[in-house]
Amino acid sequence: MKDQSAAQLSRMRVTAGSETSSATTATASKASSEAAPSAISLAAANRILLSLMLPSMLMPMLSSMSRVALPIVRNDFQIAADMTAWVDSVFTLPFMFLMLVYGRLSDAVGRRRLILIGIVIFTIGTIMTLWAPSLAWLMAGRAIQGCGVAGMMPLGMALISSIFPTKERGKALGTWSTVGPTTGFVSPLLAGFLVDHWGWRAAYAPPLLVAVLAFVVVSRFVPSGLSKVQPHFWRSFDWGGVLLLAGAMTSLLFFLSSRPITGVEPLQDWRLGLLMVIFFGAFLLWEWWRQNPFVDFAIFTSRMFTVASSCGALRMVVMAGQGFIIPLYLVDVHGFTAAYIGSVTMISAGTMSLIVRFGGQLADRWGSRWPTVIGIGVQGGVMLVFAFFPASAPIWAIAVVLGIYGLGAGLVLAALHRAAVGQMEKEQIGTATGLYSMIRFVGAMIGTALGGVILQHYLDQSLPVVAAYQQVFLFFAGMGLLGSLLGFTLREPRR
Repeated sequence: MKDQSAAQLSRMRVTAGSETSSATTATASKASSEAAPSAISLAAANRILLSLMLPSMLMPMLSSMSRVALPIVRNDFQIAADMTAWVDSVFTLPFMFLMLVYGRLSDAVGRRRLILIGIVIFTIGTIMTLWAPSLAWLMAGRAIQGCGVAGMMPLGMALISSIFPTKERGKALGTWSTVGPTTGFVSPLLAGFLVDHWGWRAAYAPPLLVAVLAFVVVSRFVPSGLSKVQPHFWRSFDWGGVLLLAGAMTSLLFFLSSRPITGVEPLQDWRLGLLMVIFFGAFLLWEWWRQNPFVDFAIFTSRMFTVASSCGALRMVVMAGQGFIIPLYLVDVHGFTAAYIGSVTMISAGTMSLIVRFGGQLADRWGSRWPTVIGIGVQGGVMLVFAFFPASAPIWAIAVVLGIYGLGAGLVLAALHRAAVGQMEKEQIGTATGLYSMIRFVGAMIGTALGGVILQHYLDQSLPVVAAYQQVFLFFAGMGLLGSLLGFTLREPRR
């Protein structure tokens, strides 16, 4: 008994020693991981921030330029409004979904490496789109573009959030966020000029040039080693969860806009609805039993993350819907050319670029609640104004309300980014930014798809063209009001 007790005591000491050693190693590893960002000077962090702005230009440049070209694409291929929405949605679907994949991988694979891979994929898709001989070729290229550019936003957010201290983070994210509206300010005007002179394909040439330049800048000026790398992470990654969620998101989009896919009216094909439910159910069950799931549902226990993501989704329903419907509205109701579309749509991007950094600073000072309430409320209010605009509305009035829209959209942007990731641990930032970005762009996908579906529905009812557009604007006004009301619940914990 004595020998047995001595043996047990010896084993306990070995176990305790092993646990203490493991705990010490884990603590040291965590400390090293957390110390890395603080070892970067503020000047170095700002240089990295500026370098990351170039790849972040790709998505807003592509989005704003392709939407100026969208009415010309519609007319060239003689397609209906809901099919026209698919030209945009086929990009948004992989873009939205892969945001989460990039964000999840970035916690272990390396964010700089993923940004460079994404730029290469985007370049391939853009080359395909630039020389697309048919609608099918165009849509394939758009899908590959979405696969490549999906990582730019979550990876950029994750890098910036990890290298800047909390008190500087809102300002840094606000500065980084200016690249979208600033790019969106210049790009529509450039796209209008190119499309009027050389057709819709020319709208994809500038994003190709920027992609090449972005690859050079990131590879040279963003250092490696800013994020942890786990050598065998690829093997343990939840690829099953990725496929199930991809199936769920794809079937959701098919259900929302089913006529181009199955010929059945939107929201009425029960087969697609059932497929969507099956995929979502299988995904939830799969993730529940996974030790290292693709989506860590524990993130949703953060109330700030959940509310900010929901507000972001509703904001993007309005944002993407507006971006899709306004160019078509300007052509069909007011007879604008591509150059005029670019000139008018650049106004909202310009006012957005003026206020987005201020919105980040305001969120640092007052919290994210009021910028969110006011910003999304203004977006919805502008949609309500458009819903009552007659066909004879003067151009200056359209320009003014689009300028106001940009102010609202810019005010809320950095505030939501800050609210979503501000309370996260460093180890969760990559996953959180990817999930947050994906949820937001689920809203974008829904907004674009439903914009096309609602417009085509009322056109099929032989409603006057302006009245059909007014019904679409009313829908987006309601989404903006809902997002603004939800923003009231953004109450940050006291420090």
